[in-house]
Amino acid sequence: MQTVMVAGTFDVLHKGHEFFLKEAKKHGTRLVVIVARDESVERFKGRKPLYSEQARVDALRKLGIADEAMLGHKGDIFEVIGEVKPDIICLGYDQRVGEEELTKELKRRNIPARVVRLPSHEPHIYKSSKLRPSSVP
Repeated sequence: MQTVMVAGTFDVLHKGHEFFLKEAKKHGTRLVVIVARDESVERFKGRKPLYSEQARVDALRKLGIADEAMLGHKGDIFEVIGEVKPDIICLGYDQRVGEEELTKELKRRNIPARVVRLPSHEPHIYKSSKLRPSSVP
């Protein structure tokens, strides 16, 4: 069995996310989605998510593409990778972490996962920053 892992905020689920998850799933037999903790979203994006971390996990589970959806760890965002032990980690086209940076961190932690950058799906339409209501701080 090949485990594929993806991670993200998934605050406003949209067709771009669905495309991303379906593309990731093509790389293995089991898809595990890690949902960023509220505090991690604030730290990386400089704002609170619209929906709570648990609501975002529940929405992904309801979507039915992932075999498992779970919250990431507080503090060390890489700790969950060591627990899941994925064979492949798929990154979204616009995720800030680079393949090289992630590969180095995986090697440092003795996790032999391969990193794959996935293509976008109509980013001029389906991008969270474009779909997020402008009245939200």
